[in-house]
Amino acid sequence: MNGAKRIMGLVAMLGALALGGCINLEAPDEPIVIELNINITQEVIYRLADDAENTIDENADIF
Repeated sequence: MNGAKRIMGLVAMLGALALGGCINLEAPDEPIVIELNINITQEVIYRLADDAENTIDENADIF
């Protein structure tokens, strides 16, 4: 069992050495743009729900 652990460690070390020169990190040429529309959508839905509740309360006899 101890020999298997040594072999696995050796394989992992050789794999790390083989990949050591292959990894390159570069910054993108264009800036990253993140668009957030979540709050706007939630606010519109909330306002519509509030308006619907007011309409139902004002016209209870229709419903």
